[in-house]
Amino acid sequence: MQEIIIGAVSLGLLWAVMTIGVYISYSVLGMADMTAEGSITLGAAVAAQTIAGGGSPYLGLLLALLCGMAAGLCNGLLHTKLKIPSLLSGILTMTALFSVNLHVMGKANISLLRMPTVYSPVASLLGIDKGLSVIAVGLVICAVIIGLLYWFFGTEIGSAIRATGNNPHMARAQGINTDRTIIIGLVLSNALIALSGALIGQSQNYADLQMGTGAIVIGLASLFIGEVLFGKRNFFIRLSSMVAGAIIYRLIIAFVLKLGMPADDLKLFTAITVVLALTLPGIKKAAQSRRRALPGGPQDA
Repeated sequence: MQEIIIGAVSLGLLWAVMTIGVYISYSVLGMADMTAEGSITLGAAVAAQTIAGGGSPYLGLLLALLCGMAAGLCNGLLHTKLKIPSLLSGILTMTALFSVNLHVMGKANISLLRMPTVYSPVASLLGIDKGLSVIAVGLVICAVIIGLLYWFFGTEIGSAIRATGNNPHMARAQGINTDRTIIIGLVLSNALIALSGALIGQSQNYADLQMGTGAIVIGLASLFIGEVLFGKRNFFIRLSSMVAGAIIYRLIIAFVLKLGMPADDLKLFTAITVVLALTLPGIKKAAQSRRRALPGGPQDA
């Protein structure tokens, strides 16, 4: 049981980076960016190819981050300059990335067994196993990302991005270049998603061409779980709730598999989880309204 929990928490922390990226595009910008499914694979492919070629795993993370930024830039340009609807531009970018990822990898998957990763020095330095080293690295990376994003979205350009997502017409009326803020937001989002892919690939010791399939749904499930459990309070808590949501989602998946659910049903289970997370706030609100309508309810107290 302990191994299951450690594995779920370690993987949850790495997927949390992806969830924060999805949060930027979905909640901050108000866009369902399908590029995520290609970006996460791109990050894993670039990092794996770098390590397999004898490069540093840290260089692999940096290159994955830059490639994710390029993917976000392409999507942003398609949407803002060519006026392609955001959903369609994301699908087009995701489709193009499938071929790009295949060219980067050169084959369907790359193995990283017995090769150095970013977790190897931590495991050696602290004298811990790989699972705990992944948790240690994941915690540090999540803390740094949350701190940097909390600072960034408090700056003028960060506030402009948030204003664009809240009300683009009002943002333009205030002199904000919404095309630029959308592009910056998508670049930042996909950079984090690709970084997550690079971290996940090194944790699992392989990169696979299909590893991004369903990633956007997993990211949304983690996002909604975090928001349902911790609410939509200040920005710092919302960012932190993305990490908690990703970990809780992975723990749920681990225990459901432990109970005997077939792995083939995971996608169906994830979809049901998203539906429940989306409908729970409405059900809760309706129940509160019904209680208030009853004689002796809160309004009569």
